[in-house]
Amino acid sequence: MRVLLDTHALIWATMSSRLVSGAAARILQDERNEMLVSAASAWEIATKVRLGKLPEAERLERAFFEVIEIAGYTLLPISVADGLRAGRLTGEHRDPFDRMIAAQAIAEDLLDLSSDTKLDLFGVRRLW
Repeated sequence: MRVLLDTHALIWATMSSRLVSGAAARILQDERNEMLVSAASAWEIATKVRLGKLPEAERLERAFFEVIEIAGYTLLPISVADGLRAGRLTGEHRDPFDRMIAAQAIAEDLLDLSSDTKLDLFGVRRLW
């Protein structure tokens, strides 16, 4: 199965696994799954670390590529089509990072590993 990690799922999976739900942990541990990380997550983490809103992720931000490689995750770039799709999503969810992750999950038919129930507004296949 192809799975897109929401930003908080990435942070928790790589830094604080006790915060990951049992169902999410099973998905993460199943080596048959392809775990994807959006460029939007790198952007969100770097932005929030810079603003002091996510100090616990400083190590992840500094060693982002290394952490992703060690975890065996695949990076998912953002395309212009992804940007258009994210901007066109209807609904009140205003977070641009979440909108991008939802747009990519929809476009690629990915399971979104996220605790954020607001993503359901977009029709994303979500598990937590």
